[in-house]
Amino acid sequence: MGIAAIYSFTKYSGIGKARFNGFDNYSRLLRDAIFWKSLANTAIIFIVASLLLLVLSFLLALLLNNKLKFVDVSKALIFSPAIIAPIIVGIIWVYIFDPKIGVVNGIFHAIGAGGMAQKWIGGTVLSPYSIAFIYFWQQLGYLTTIFIAGLKMIPEEVMEAVRVDGANAWQSMIHVTIPMMRSTISTVVVLIITGIFKIFEIVQQTTGGGPNHMSETLVTYSYSMTFQSGEYGYGMSIATVTFLISLAITGIYFLFSRERS
Repeated sequence: MGIAAIYSFTKYSGIGKARFNGFDNYSRLLRDAIFWKSLANTAIIFIVASLLLLVLSFLLALLLNNKLKFVDVSKALIFSPAIIAPIIVGIIWVYIFDPKIGVVNGIFHAIGAGGMAQKWIGGTVLSPYSIAFIYFWQQLGYLTTIFIAGLKMIPEEVMEAVRVDGANAWQSMIHVTIPMMRSTISTVVVLIITGIFKIFEIVQQTTGGGPNHMSETLVTYSYSMTFQSGEYGYGMSIATVTFLISLAITGIYFLFSRERS
């Protein structure tokens, strides 16, 4: 990161010597419409995916922590997407979300509801939402597993005492389970933040950042500028800004959680 930050203050093509150009790359960012579009896409993915992951993985962990029938099989099935390489995940969802060959639009046309068919990927509106859903699908089982491990660390005597005191399931979750899992929740939040800000393979495989860079994220745009356009210094300025944004969000979360504590 330090080397990337240094190169962000240079004009460098990756070949030869880098030439110091001060804050030119950062001033260019402020005027770059594609950068702002990639930032907006990243924000959409972050908001949608983080809310879905944090809430649903926790609720799913509560459900799977009970001694239900086929619970072990369910855990394995839910976790399985997490072991698939992201590039393969992208290929799988191309065949689901692609406007022309995708299963979703194919179903709509088959049932006579062709008007509901959308450009789920490759368009200018729905692509970040689709990417957020794909990332949610891939990471749900992994984060659920972490939450289950956190639930296992809560002493059974504590939960038994809560039940004896007459607390219902909602009261138990709000006043006992969540406070006692604060460190686990913090771990999951950091994993969500860092994971979302480095989504790359899914975007490359599903949309390639198109059309006309309209579905780029900060990471894919940094890659595009660095390795496809040969503007290493400018690409590193995007990478540095991405790092600082993720660091700031993480810091704000820890500050907020410390005040709550």
